[in-house]
Amino acid sequence: MSEDRPQGPAPEGAASRSRRRAWQAGAAAVFAMGLLAGGAGAGLLHLRAQAPPAPEPNVSAEVVDREGRLLRPFALPDGRWRLAAGVEDVDPRLVAMILAYEDKRFEAHAGVDLIALVRAAGQAALSARVVSGGSTLTMQVARLTAPPRARTLAAKLEQMRRAIELEARLPKAEILRLYLTLAPYGGNIEGVRAASLTYFGKEPRHLTLGEAALLVALPQSPEARRPDRFAARARGARDRVLDRLLAQGVLSADEVRMAKGEPVPRARRAMPQLAPHLAEDLIAERPAVSRHASTLDAPLQERLEELLRERTKALGRGLSAAVVVMDNDSSEVRAYVGAADFADRARAGEVDLARAVRSPGSTLKPFIYAMAFEDGIAHPETLIEDRPARFGAWRPENFDRSFQGTLSVRKALQMSLNVPAVRLLDAVGPQRLATRLQQAGARLELPAGAAPALPMGLGGVGIRLIDLTSLYAALARGGEAHPPVFRQDGAAVAAPRRSRLVDEVAAWYVGQCLLGTPAPENALGGRIAFKTGTSYGYRDSWAVGFDGRRTVGVWVGRPDGQAVPDLTGRAAAAPLLFDAFARIVRTPAALRPVPRGAVVAANARLPVPQRHFGTSRKEQPLQVVFPPDGARVSLSGEEAAGLVLKVDGGTFPLTLLMDGRPVAREENAHTFTWRPPGRGFTRLTVMDAAGVTDSVTVRVE
Repeated sequence: MSEDRPQGPAPEGAASRSRRRAWQAGAAAVFAMGLLAGGAGAGLLHLRAQAPPAPEPNVSAEVVDREGRLLRPFALPDGRWRLAAGVEDVDPRLVAMILAYEDKRFEAHAGVDLIALVRAAGQAALSARVVSGGSTLTMQVARLTAPPRARTLAAKLEQMRRAIELEARLPKAEILRLYLTLAPYGGNIEGVRAASLTYFGKEPRHLTLGEAALLVALPQSPEARRPDRFAARARGARDRVLDRLLAQGVLSADEVRMAKGEPVPRARRAMPQLAPHLAEDLIAERPAVSRHASTLDAPLQERLEELLRERTKALGRGLSAAVVVMDNDSSEVRAYVGAADFADRARAGEVDLARAVRSPGSTLKPFIYAMAFEDGIAHPETLIEDRPARFGAWRPENFDRSFQGTLSVRKALQMSLNVPAVRLLDAVGPQRLATRLQQAGARLELPAGAAPALPMGLGGVGIRLIDLTSLYAALARGGEAHPPVFRQDGAAVAAPRRSRLVDEVAAWYVGQCLLGTPAPENALGGRIAFKTGTSYGYRDSWAVGFDGRRTVGVWVGRPDGQAVPDLTGRAAAAPLLFDAFARIVRTPAALRPVPRGAVVAANARLPVPQRHFGTSRKEQPLQVVFPPDGARVSLSGEEAAGLVLKVDGGTFPLTLLMDGRPVAREENAHTFTWRPPGRGFTRLTVMDAAGVTDSVTVRVE
């Protein structure tokens, strides 16, 4: 290792130590000459044959993006940062500066530079102290790869022997790689990449000359020159490196002047920590691997992490969010934000909410409609009833507790109406829907011992954001389901399992329906096919959407599952979805073209069975739709003169009974006018010609 101590007399009390080092330098030179002389023949061949395997140091595990950009490194078990570094990872000028300053005959010597040793010995003899070092980069690697030893003549001679062994075993590029990986930079920082990230916040491919010169200077005295503790010493050492490189003709005077004008960092920077949740999963999955090539896109990941930090602060205390971006064609995950802020304990930032099991609200409805389209029992222009309906003891209601009457299936999906969705799920079958989703790779969570039932269509099941996003990506690619892909490790990753979620035509129908979903306020609609969802009790809000190239899933809520009043998918998650798309691409890509077999027609041109879902009105079961069971009605005012009762279905004529006594009859209408007999509870019953009845009880006040 080169020494750049200033010339001058040795300090008082250090003379004996300097003489000892001078003697050691001379002895090392003599040993080297003998070793190399013998090595010219059989001795070197013997060392080559007897040399142990080349050292391979432990390095920090790191997760990189699809272009090799660092997302997150992990410290070694003892707390050191040591990132693998090769010549290709470093600015060529930095490599040239290291060689010019540390070992200018690196390419020529066989591990020991005899000229440098003789020079060091001569200078030491004349000055009675060490003026310059004679260590080569190979000798430094030999020292760094061996257990620590005191700086004695024996240790120095052992380094020389080991350096020749390394040269016998390794090409020069490999020795240089070991130096770039192992060189000490103060504290727990080892290697040029860890130092560059710590002190400058960037990879060593992008250093300025001043920054490169500082990294050349630090390994000689890493603790005494740490810029975060001794900035003045670090600056002085850097400037001496620049002066020597100027004298050698490596740098010009203008370059040196500009480099000396650069500031020296006075603090350490945090290591990159992009995609921390996914990075930890990849490391845990393959702990023996040091470099994990993910499918993520680092710039996109950084933009979305910043977006979530900004938006969740505006939403309120304790709220967090998660976002997943998936490529439709390959199923590769391009961004994975597991929480709003990994470091924010108040928001439980370390909890990976993209893999948390939550209630999906209405976000499973598109798959109900897709299966209905696939079965041929509905078409986007099929008419369907949004009226009060009873399914056993359950009467589902819409979010706003109103009903829209007769409307198209397309409109029912765009408005996220509950009753039409349950009608279709009743026809499709909840067990069949659950099986199809699970075969496509989704993990559905039901209460212990429970079977899939109709409420799952409105959120009565647990699912993870990553799985939900993958299901929507299947719709976007024409109904074919792939599991999400997180790694880009070539043959190390098995081909993804594929299955058919729904047929291509059904998937296209759903995409066209969702393309017309009203966009959130201040957003441009008609470019993203998306669906929102809100779980019972306002605990989870969702928005999942896709264009022709990518699918984005968003979840917003509290990590602890507490309710948040008025937190809906449309108000909280949908704006975040549109903001995410805006940070991904300027103009969303068009959806897939019309597939063969799709019917693009108005309701009147559909086959007769598809014009209206279910049976005709005359064949529908008899049902009182107003007033609802348990309603309160007023006896005073104009209402008392003629209260209205509405019926759906049944076979004419219809008879109205009040507390068991007939009071009215209708031959061709579904509406009765009735007058309450007095205050209290009244039971209203309607009976059709077939004897079928339906009843409600109201309270007259």
